[in-house]
Amino acid sequence: MITSDYISKDVRALQTSDKISKAKGLFNLLTFTHLPVIEHGNFMGLIAENDVQTITDDDQLLSEYSYLFQSFFARKNTNWFELLKVFALNEATIIPVVTEKLKYLGYYELADILHIFNSTPFLNQSGAVMVVSKGVSEYSFSEISQIVESNNAKLLGAFISNINKETAEITIKISDHDLNNTIQSFRRYNYTILNSFHVDEYLNTLKERSDYLQKYLDI
Repeated sequence: MITSDYISKDVRALQTSDKISKAKGLFNLLTFTHLPVIEHGNFMGLIAENDVQTITDDDQLLSEYSYLFQSFFARKNTNWFELLKVFALNEATIIPVVTEKLKYLGYYELADILHIFNSTPFLNQSGAVMVVSKGVSEYSFSEISQIVESNNAKLLGAFISNINKETAEITIKISDHDLNNTIQSFRRYNYTILNSFHVDEYLNTLKERSDYLQKYLDI
C-alpha cells in the first residue's frame, strides 16, 4: 500500500496568528494529541493539547508560545512501519507531512496507519508465529528466510522484537505448515526457540489490540 494515499487535510492546520482559543476549540472537538502549526504554508511545529490547556489567556496568539512547539514530521514517501515508530516515540495520534523545504502537505492519522498494519499478511494471512533468539552478531534475516523456505514454507514477515548487547529476539510469521521440522532446523542453526504459536491466540491478540485502539481513536 502507498502511505501517501492516506495523507489527510480534513482538519486545517493552525496558523501562528491564530488565538489560543481556536486551538482549544479544535482540541475539544477532536481526539488529536497535537495540532500542526504553519506560517505562510510552512511547517512551524506542533502544539500539544496538554500544553495548550495550561495557557490561561485564550486571547494570546500561538506565535507567542512557539517555545512549546514540537518538531516531528514525516515525508510523503515515509513507509508505514517508520510512521508507527514516529507515532510511538512522540505519543501522538497525528504526524504532519512536509516537503524537503518544510512546506506543509497535510497529516497522517494513527488510525489510518493502523488500518494499513491490519491489512498486512503478518496479521491477515493464516500461518504460524515463532519467536527465536540468537547472538546479535550471529543472526541474519537471509539465514532465517533460508531456514523457513528449506522447510517448504513462506516467510510472511519478521521483525526484531527485542535486542540487547548480547542477543536479539526475532518474531517470525510463517505460512501454514507443520512447525516441528522448522523448529528443529532453527535449533540446528543454533537459534533458541522462545515461543511458537499456530496463528491463533498470538495474532488474534495483536489484531484485537490494534482494532480496539482504532475504535478508541474513532470515538
